[in-house]
Amino acid sequence: MIDLYHTISKNASRNITRTYSTSFSFGISLLDKSIHDAIYSIYGFVRLADEIVDTFHDFPKQEMLLEFKNETYKALDRGISTNPVLHAFQMVVNEFNIHRSLIDKFLDSMEKDLKEITYSSSEYDDYIVGSAEVVGLMCLKIFVNGDESMYNRLEDNARSLGAAFQKVNFLRDVKADFEQLGRSYFPDVDLTTFTSDEKLKIEDDIAEDFRHALEGIKKLPASSKLGVYVAYRYYLSLFKKIKSVPSERLMYERIRVPNSKKMYITFKSYCRNQLNWI
Repeated sequence: MIDLYHTISKNASRNITRTYSTSFSFGISLLDKSIHDAIYSIYGFVRLADEIVDTFHDFPKQEMLLEFKNETYKALDRGISTNPVLHAFQMVVNEFNIHRSLIDKFLDSMEKDLKEITYSSSEYDDYIVGSAEVVGLMCLKIFVNGDESMYNRLEDNARSLGAAFQKVNFLRDVKADFEQLGRSYFPDVDLTTFTSDEKLKIEDDIAEDFRHALEGIKKLPASSKLGVYVAYRYYLSLFKKIKSVPSERLMYERIRVPNSKKMYITFKSYCRNQLNWI
């Protein structure tokens, strides 16, 4: 009967992913079916933690995040949890031997989001590691399926991909983060006078992350290459659109990529993958 609970738990994370991110869900659908549930389970865990710090404004967020953190470690140690999302996550962590340090770093970054803070350069780099790079490394553990040699070769590239995605998110959501949550992630940037030069400096940094990430995507196993490449192309398209608008526009408009463009990216990526052009 425990198998039924395993299934229900995986379904919970799948539903969370599909509800919160149609783009990410579609990217997962392009991965080999054998790893769908594992990636959904990681996303469900990350999303639940993120929701606590970003949307539970009328509730004791600090206390609830601490409870979530403690319940996460209990689930990992026991090999089971009454929270379906944590149960699905612990199954993946224990099956794929995901390093506990990655989880520690992620949860530490979530704690930082409980405070209104302006980041220094070192704090910004550290937050990027915890909020994005380690999530990429959790996924990489699944993509390489136990091949530690491949994991070590692609670790830096996976970090770059996670960093690129997160920094693009920061630019896209800069208005909401600043006005609604009191967050200013980019170091040495005054968002009340966000200039084109400051924006260009951030974009140069992101462009380098994308360049380095692509080198690793090309070396991924066939089971994950297409799905990761499509996600890469989605975010690259969003990044290019953000680059094309002036800095002041980001402070009053959230830039998006239309669904028609996403479908075109998917079709083109599929063709490139079939022709072995990735």
